[in-house]
Amino acid sequence: MVSSLLTPSRRRFYIYKDLEEFVQKYVQPIVIPKLTVHFDQIWLMNIGHALFDGLYPAYLALIRFSPRHLQSFRILLSTSGYNGNDSFSREVYNRFAGLDTLNASILEEMSIGQWFAFEEFIMGSGDMCQRCLQPNLQLPGGIELNGSQLFRERMYKQHGLMSRTLRQKHSAVRRNSNRSLHAVIVDNKRFTSRDRVEMSAAIHEINTYRNTNTSWPAIHVSYISYSEASPINDDTPIIEPKFLDDNIKMKQHLKLLQNIDIHITGPGTGQMYQTFLADGSVNINLGGLHYIKRNATFDKYPFFMEQYMTSGAPYIRGLYYPIDQRAIGIRKKILVELIREAAQLIMNGFTIPVNPHDNLSVYGHLFIEMCKMDNKFCRIVTDRWEDNNFWCFSTWPESIIYEDGPWSLQGIVDDDRNVTCSYNRTLLYELKRKYNITERSEALSIEQ
Repeated sequence: MVSSLLTPSRRRFYIYKDLEEFVQKYVQPIVIPKLTVHFDQIWLMNIGHALFDGLYPAYLALIRFSPRHLQSFRILLSTSGYNGNDSFSREVYNRFAGLDTLNASILEEMSIGQWFAFEEFIMGSGDMCQRCLQPNLQLPGGIELNGSQLFRERMYKQHGLMSRTLRQKHSAVRRNSNRSLHAVIVDNKRFTSRDRVEMSAAIHEINTYRNTNTSWPAIHVSYISYSEASPINDDTPIIEPKFLDDNIKMKQHLKLLQNIDIHITGPGTGQMYQTFLADGSVNINLGGLHYIKRNATFDKYPFFMEQYMTSGAPYIRGLYYPIDQRAIGIRKKILVELIREAAQLIMNGFTIPVNPHDNLSVYGHLFIEMCKMDNKFCRIVTDRWEDNNFWCFSTWPESIIYEDGPWSLQGIVDDDRNVTCSYNRTLLYELKRKYNITERSEALSIEQ
């Protein structure tokens, strides 16, 4: 995801004096001052990928060379593929780094007949992107390098904001029982019109209930779209649309996020922002439905996708929509129960740091156990080496569990080649029974 297309020429010097003489007498380069970090981004138009497949792994490289992650730096950015409107991502990059962003393609053109030297240069991410699956199904570096928290703190600081109350022991620290917890449902392209009707009913029930009954923690629920988000307003469950310019959009998003206690959305880009939630918050992943055409029917199965974002942020707690109920769509009753469960977790004081295993769905638990029991399978899905097939490591636990795409017996066709990712299906079926996951997605089939 963040491997560079830049291939530098190499000239070897065996003693420093020869290097110094070459640079001073023969090259006479233009020196680019201070620290520069180089990485490549192929989906710059999508803020989720721009953040966690580009900027985040580059920032982890700085953490490895502490204290450079605390300094301002310049980005040397390579881009490939279709990037569409990437002005929002570039604005966030510039603000986060503190210095300007150089386009590698422009610098390459300028270097024809002219040498450039960097005062300090760091490149390489070590496969630490969010799409780089780990055997423990955590965001790479999120816990072991404290990457999630450090990335969050710098993002707030560079936008002139302070992150909310630090809670190092449990979620109930400095909570005011008289203040309503803020729950926000973030619009998601995977929500159906029926889902939205059910969500509206859930919002009405919770916001009405808080005024008439005190047996549950007070909760106020809002429904937003990040493209039109403004800070939370206690007076209405629907945040008023407000177009945001790219130069203030991230700051407005962060202002919203720092006041969210319960963050609710489906899979995809919406999950990328949970890293910026305050200590002691809860993220509810409502999941989505994936359809597979089999003969005359479409089979469907629930999926959560980026649950490693939750397990890699030990200062928040994750909840998931029940997989045995998700196939029929989102229902008011279950959503209300999830939001109230989240509120109880917060006010009862869940322990911080959270055990990463507790922040995974049942799919994540199965994936980790399968990785432990089948080393060959684990290498196929986590090793991004040249001889490994892209479709086998660029995957989701749900695709593996429900034998979808390259994990099916038939495989997929890629560039006139059949691609099938082999694994121990007997072990898979045993683990599905252990975790009470419907053995075959055909059980969830619907008419075409």
